[in-house]
Amino acid sequence: MHNAAFRASGFPGWYEAIDLPPEALPTFVAAVRQPPWLGVNVTIPYKEQVAQLVDELVGEAARARAVNTIVRRGSQLIGYNTDSAGFLRALREDAGFEPRGCAAVILGAGGAARACAIALAQAGARHVTIINRSPERAARLVAELELPGVTVASAEAAAAACQAADLVVNATAVGMAGGPAPAALPIPLGWLPRSALVYDLVYRPMETPLLVAARQAGLATLGGLAMLIYQGAVAFELWTGQEAPLAQMRAAAMAMVEETPECSVS
Repeated sequence: MHNAAFRASGFPGWYEAIDLPPEALPTFVAAVRQPPWLGVNVTIPYKEQVAQLVDELVGEAARARAVNTIVRRGSQLIGYNTDSAGFLRALREDAGFEPRGCAAVILGAGGAARACAIALAQAGARHVTIINRSPERAARLVAELELPGVTVASAEAAAAACQAADLVVNATAVGMAGGPAPAALPIPLGWLPRSALVYDLVYRPMETPLLVAARQAGLATLGGLAMLIYQGAVAFELWTGQEAPLAQMRAAAMAMVEETPECSVS
């Protein structure tokens, strides 16, 4: 996607994936302080750890304490979180869903869940409920965010929260091709809401088990590819100072997902 953007814009850059073990993360981030790096993207599970390794956190990254985009300015590293912007743009433009006044449920308590909670709260959602297999982690997330209307659901209240939601967001890796639970649902089938938008941030496969189940139940659905493209466009603009060639990025992302279904969540 980004290499297509570099080619389309004529910008002399390249983008590559790097498989990094946890113990190598600090050394790698330190190396990004020098040319030829413009910056990097960060995927799960490193978004929160990287927030502690950069020199400055800007905007959503400062509130979420989670970074998905690093930009090098001289020898300084600036941490951004483009997930919130990408999440909202996909929600509004691709699903036609306006979050103001809605009741939302977010499944998960990692960096992507943080970004989504912040985005929904700032967009005027009436209530945002965090559900996680570890209620303690969800409670820590809610306490750290300190956002009005963002709460954690107990195990006993989780089903009712999902069933009453206008929007259910899967911000976990459940259902991800090549992941630990590719055929699983992040919530039991009986928890699906009666009438809502189900938004799965997983983008490979494009049709996750959750999206299939939700569609069979007559619910509106949205996959994670649009969010991936929109957040990537923001990152491209931060690195290059140029407008992102969105059409070329979308075409490249679609082609890659169709060609290689094994991948991940943002």
